[in-house]
Amino acid sequence: MPPAVPSPILRRRRLGTELRRLRESAGLTGDQVIERIGWASASKLSRLENGRSRPDPDDVRVLLELYGAEEELRAELLGITEEAGDMRAWRRSYPVMTQQQLGWAELEAGCAEIREYNPVLVPGLLQTSGYARLRIMSANRAADAAGEPDGAEDPETEVQARLARQPLLDRADGPRYTAVLEEAALGHRAGPPEVLHEQLVQLCELAMLPNVTLHLLLRDTRIGEFYLPPTAFSLYRFADPQDPETLAIEGGFIDAMSTEANTVNRYKVAFEWLCSAALSASDTLTWLFTATGRLTDTAAPSTAAAGPAAAPAQRRRHSGRLTER
Repeated sequence: MPPAVPSPILRRRRLGTELRRLRESAGLTGDQVIERIGWASASKLSRLENGRSRPDPDDVRVLLELYGAEEELRAELLGITEEAGDMRAWRRSYPVMTQQQLGWAELEAGCAEIREYNPVLVPGLLQTSGYARLRIMSANRAADAAGEPDGAEDPETEVQARLARQPLLDRADGPRYTAVLEEAALGHRAGPPEVLHEQLVQLCELAMLPNVTLHLLLRDTRIGEFYLPPTAFSLYRFADPQDPETLAIEGGFIDAMSTEANTVNRYKVAFEWLCSAALSASDTLTWLFTATGRLTDTAAPSTAAAGPAAAPAQRRRHSGRLTER
């Protein structure tokens, strides 16, 4: 099951931010620091401050001494240094992981709250294996058609890695999760009836978890003064209030991240607009149950047999699985 603690990558970013703040408070430039402690390369300090390298506790102690950090802060940052260095132990918490899914898993670990919107897809944390497989295979075909290697893992491994992130939502101490789903993400263009049926069953099930809130945005719903959200995005707020809120913008083939407060705040406002325009959580659940019923007759018999009403009984907390299989 995914760990409840922040990922080492997040710890490295936090450590780097604190070390930079302490250096600037001490009135020192990077070159002055390198000269005083005798490091051979200025890039070593840069990598530490930007969270791009595994921190050595001895190096951090030297910097904290130079900056005159108070004892309590030293203990806190040395603890973060230990967490930042233990990547293997953190990754062992996932049964399967790939490089493509790792970035999302790093953001999700240690979150207190996740908010997501996608104009055309069901977000990855909510996808069934069948829905995820379709998305991954279609993206691979686009790369093949462009004459470029997609660079991804084996598709089935990628599917399992995506599913490995999902028990985060089914955990007693999991983050508060809110998603705005577009009706188009569950329409006929998204997949065959049996895949959509399974996905709808799972959404019904997830929507009844106490920490999960789903809102559906119907096709013709107007958002404010005809606001159109330009892209998929996710907002992450972490359990440690010192870790900055993070925005991830998903562009299909290119993703971007930002912790810049003004940028994050704009997307927070946009998310509130989306929630206000979308169906309420209870109306969304009603819509999902109704849509599941409509697909029951056209879905494959083995899939349809479960039915939406059976889904809640099939889920158990700490099961480590989000699908019925």
